[in-house]
Order: sequence, then structure tokens, then C-alpha cells
Amino acid sequence: MNQPEILKSQIRDVSFGAGVKVVEPVNLYECNIGENAFIGPFVEIQSGVTIGARTRIQSHSFICEGVTIGDDCFVGHGVMFINDTFESGAPAGNKEKWKKTQIGNNVSIGSNATLLPVSVCDGAVIGAGAVVTADIVEKGIYAGNPARQLRRL
Repeated sequence: MNQPEILKSQIRDVSFGAGVKVVEPVNLYECNIGENAFIGPFVEIQSGVTIGARTRIQSHSFICEGVTIGDDCFVGHGVMFINDTFESGAPAGNKEKWKKTQIGNNVSIGSNATLLPVSVCDGAVIGAGAVVTADIVEKGIYAGNPARQLRRL
């Protein structure tokens, strides 16, 4: 009978600012977490990601390579970031084809939102379950699939 290789969650080669709180289990590796940030359980933050100061990442969220999240942000439960848009109809196959996501400061992202490679301006609010497929350049509340501005802030 074959036995699977058992891999354990881990925190590896992470740069932490002062006062960070992490609730295990998590997978955090080769990323930067700003001071007084909070990382909830069952979160994966991949290599090269930067999380700003005082930003809160709630449980079950996935933050892939190529993502930068600003200061004082809120990322709800189960938020997914995407860096491979499958432009050729299949997974890219190499990291050079992955795209980046830039989240500004004071951004709130509701639970179960999905963000494709985009830029989100400071102060935007993204509703629960939204699918962000295009850059958000004006402070406002965005929701839906694809996400659209509901009102300005």
C-alpha cells in the first residue's frame, strides 16, 4: 500500500514587523508582514508578498506571489488573489507570465471576494463575493461579478 508524503503547515523565512499576531495553522513563506498586522488561521501567503502595517488578513484567505497589500487594510474570510490569468487557456507554466496585484492603503475586501491581477486605489471597499477583474481607480464601494462601482466615497 502506498503512503502519501505528509507536509506540515509552516512559517519560513518571513520578515515580521513588531507586534504581529499570527493564528496557526498557516503557510507563510518568504514574505513581508508589516508591524501590528494580524494573520488569521488557514491563511497562505506566498513568496514575495508584502502585507502592510496594521493590515488584518482573516481566515482561509490565499495571497499568491505578486501581491502587495497596503497599510490599514482589511481582507475578509476566504479572499482569493489570482496571479495567473490562463491567457493561453491553461496554467502559465512559468512565473514570468504571472501578473501582479497592488492594493492601496485603507482598502477593505469582503469575504469570498476574488481579485484577478489588478490595482486597487486607496480607500476602496470591495463587497463580499465580488470578482474584481479590472483596476479600481476611484474611491468607492464595489460589488458584483464583475465588480462595479455602486457609489463613490
